Amino acid sequence: MIETKTTDVIEFHFDFASPFGYFAAQEIDALAARHDRSAVWRPVLLGAVFKETGARPLTEIPMKAGYARHDIQRTARRMGLAFQMPNPFPFATIAACRAFYWLDALDPEAAKTLAKTLYGEAFGKGGDISSAQSVVQVAAGLGHDAAQVEAALKDPEVKERLRAVVQSAIEREIFGSPFFIVDDEPFWGHDRMAMLEDWLQNGGW
Repeated sequence: MIETKTTDVIEFHFDFASPFGYFAAQEIDALAARHDRSAVWRPVLLGAVFKETGARPLTEIPMKAGYARHDIQRTARRMGLAFQMPNPFPFATIAACRAFYWLDALDPEAAKTLAKTLYGEAFGKGGDISSAQSVVQVAAGLGHDAAQVEAALKDPEVKERLRAVVQSAIEREIFGSPFFIVDDEPFWGHDRMAMLEDWLQNGGW
């Protein structure tokens, strides 16, 4: 099921392998609350999106890769965040996304907590969240039943929900992470969060 658009939310689309998505995840809920909104978190699979756009991760593009890695570290220091680039990077995020959507159907706030914890494991500690086993372990550390999480990762309904979300993102031209939509206005990138807040403050321009 794809959520219908409403005027009281900020859609927050991200990939679990996106360091700038990790940065945005630390700030989006507080930003939304300042404007009497709620943030709706929607992880996507940029690998599928990149097949449509022909894009690649910045860290894999000649001449841009060194700057990107430098800027990521610099941004983390500016935000005061623990940061360690995972190895390998980028990494698979299907299991993390499936776990999120399974939990989101039961408890959206708990799903956000899981997402933040997975992000923290990946980019705060440089840990592995690419495998089903690693995702189950992180979820179990938050008190979720490991067997239930493991089963959820194989659940056809959960798989279909992720597929539908990714397809919807492609159709709506959501092409990067983080990507925000507020009142049908798109904003791409962690560095656009200040602009997004100005847009909410001023009612657009």
